[in-house]
Amino acid sequence: MEIISLNFVPQCSVVTWSSKLATTRLVPNRSNLLLSGIRKSRLVIRNGNSDGYVVGENEDLASIARRGESRSKVLIPGLPDESNGEAAARISHSHCEWRPKLRVHYEKSGCDNVEAPAVLFLPGFGVGSFHYEKQLTDLGRDYRVWAIDFLGQGLSLPTEDPTTMADDTGASEDEKPFWGFGDKTEPWADQLVFSLDLWRDQVQYFVEEVIGEPVYIAGNSLGGYVALYLAATHPHLVKGVTLLNATPFWGFFPNPVRSPKLARLFPWPGAFPLPERVKKITELVWQKISDPESIAEILKQVYTDHSTNVDKVFSRIVEVTQHPAAAASFASIMLAPGGQLSFSEALSRCKQNNVQICLMYGREDPWVTPIWGKKIKKEIPNAPYYEISPAGHCPHDEVPEVVNYLMRGWIKHLESGGFEALPLLDEAEEDLEKSSLSREIEFPRDGWKKAVNLWVYGSNVSFWSGVRESFKSSFTRVFGGKSA
Repeated sequence: MEIISLNFVPQCSVVTWSSKLATTRLVPNRSNLLLSGIRKSRLVIRNGNSDGYVVGENEDLASIARRGESRSKVLIPGLPDESNGEAAARISHSHCEWRPKLRVHYEKSGCDNVEAPAVLFLPGFGVGSFHYEKQLTDLGRDYRVWAIDFLGQGLSLPTEDPTTMADDTGASEDEKPFWGFGDKTEPWADQLVFSLDLWRDQVQYFVEEVIGEPVYIAGNSLGGYVALYLAATHPHLVKGVTLLNATPFWGFFPNPVRSPKLARLFPWPGAFPLPERVKKITELVWQKISDPESIAEILKQVYTDHSTNVDKVFSRIVEVTQHPAAAASFASIMLAPGGQLSFSEALSRCKQNNVQICLMYGREDPWVTPIWGKKIKKEIPNAPYYEISPAGHCPHDEVPEVVNYLMRGWIKHLESGGFEALPLLDEAEEDLEKSSLSREIEFPRDGWKKAVNLWVYGSNVSFWSGVRESFKSSFTRVFGGKSA
């Protein structure tokens, strides 16, 4: 096996393999792994379905080549490997008090890169800034990076009980109910609802007062909706939006501003204190969903590659559920009204204001399937759309190497005014007009080689052909085939 062509582009290489045995191989950029005597190497090459094979002492690369035809691969860097002397960006933790008793926790890195663009990450529901550790340590080497916890989640839960009990005399600390289960609202928590509108206002404050300049903003799931919402209402604060399997819906009750008469039909808008009937339901539901086994099962659903280490994410989620305000905050979030703008309305405003949007979706997401990403692509044809497989609902944590590589390229593209090509579209500008391109992306991880498939959809892609492709992909996965 030998390299017969090697074309260098920023931070990656495109390699075409033939079936002759190679004696050396240099993985470009940060990976810098020279493999000689290839028959004795430990090299894992995975296909698009997460199953793979190992090149070990009893197998050479020529036998691998006989399993399939030659093809091109894009080699990209892995995450910083400190065991190889690669310095990761240092993460620092901080907080700011937005309103009385409402403290916003955030993490930051790369703040010494004073001339670099600012990047802000928004988390999905039930997690926090800790979910972006792989972006903070990697992208923080090139940019100034922040990640925040939404109010009512993560470490941005209330610092005091938002309610008081009419009579709590004689009750021990262990016998007192969860915070927010009292009879009367504290003045600072009056009309407090953990809703889309609150989070949009929180992020607006954070960008204006903490970061102090327009940002590239990226959000996963719920965070994607909030990122788009902020860009729709405050486009001057946003240089570009990256949607990572963004949920297109949140809040199932009418918003009191846009539908005041309809909102009055629902007597409890998610404010404190919780009504008695809501308290009872919350206690039952919370007991179930905060159980570590339930949390582990949810993570198993949203991560396609079960070899991904989620121990740290799991422990942080479990830790948050122990906070006395977590249960009532969950009830407020679930029963809060929708935003003043729907997702589609926010998208339309962004389109009107020429907000730059980039789409990165995990193909195997069981909750926000790529169909939703393709609907956004249909509305904004010029938005670059990348689909990664195997990857589920949280591609930034499951395949951070790919997401970080794409984000670097996209930011460079915008910062250069379009002079720098979009990631994987370096050969010809007209490639973006094609219906789709496919690449195999390979990168080092933990001393092994890992590969995923990536599709790039151009402005001429048909929405319905994308829907058919998604159904075909789902069908083949369910019945034991491989994704097309």
